[in-house]
Amino acid sequence: MTEVAALSDIQPRGVAVQPALTLHRVTKTLRRPAGIIEVLAPIDLVVAEGEIVSLVGPSGCGKSTLLSLVAGLDVPTHGTIRAAGVRIGGPVPDRVLLSQDAALFPWLDVQRNVEFGLRQRGLGAVDRGVVAGRWLDRLSLRGLARSTVGELSASDRQRAALARALAADPSVLLMDEPFGGLDAMSRDRLHAELQAIWVSTRKTIVFATRNVREAVVLGDRVMVLSPRPGTVLAEVRIDLPRPRSLEDTTLVERTRAVLRALRAGMREETCP
Repeated sequence: MTEVAALSDIQPRGVAVQPALTLHRVTKTLRRPAGIIEVLAPIDLVVAEGEIVSLVGPSGCGKSTLLSLVAGLDVPTHGTIRAAGVRIGGPVPDRVLLSQDAALFPWLDVQRNVEFGLRQRGLGAVDRGVVAGRWLDRLSLRGLARSTVGELSASDRQRAALARALAADPSVLLMDEPFGGLDAMSRDRLHAELQAIWVSTRKTIVFATRNVREAVVLGDRVMVLSPRPGTVLAEVRIDLPRPRSLEDTTLVERTRAVLRALRAGMREETCP
């Protein structure tokens, strides 16, 4: 039977004494000439070290805003966000945000894009080459190392962006619909590659998407967000081994559970 829990029931298995991320009563409000826009209603969330948490919800529910807050690129209106017990006060290299726009530097080739964060940290040329080469190999980019960004396919641009992020060895990887613009086959391949990377690195990942199937394939837990103002409606645990097969009947049932929670939230939004 699929487990769906309200936020008050969330107690992730394996949470360390100090979780990777803790969000307490986080809200975000924007002031506009036309009035106040409430983007996020109070959100409480604990992410364990080494966990993949998927955020899924309709467009405009505040997924991107939430990731920006965790990345330290914006500040909540109310509430607190802590990383490893320390209150977030701005962006740091230990938390990396990837978006659908790969945000690669067009004047650099793939190798130098992957090395960019390492150069900022002061690593020498030899060490940069070793680290970057490792991730180029892991993501099947070695043959494209000297290619320009404009010569890459959409999926290879995302691989290069992911390689750059992982080369920096962050504790927390924040992913904002990074595969949203890809075709189904490219997306499935990147899902498999990301799962394989997680198995070997156990990175803490928060992955935002509108694609329920993607959220279930990748996540240890799926947090279902409401229409704006976004808040957590439900949690669906995906306690299945990796790699995950889309044909697995249990995975299909988990997907249905997420869809039911989403549809219930939409119905509540439209009720008078």
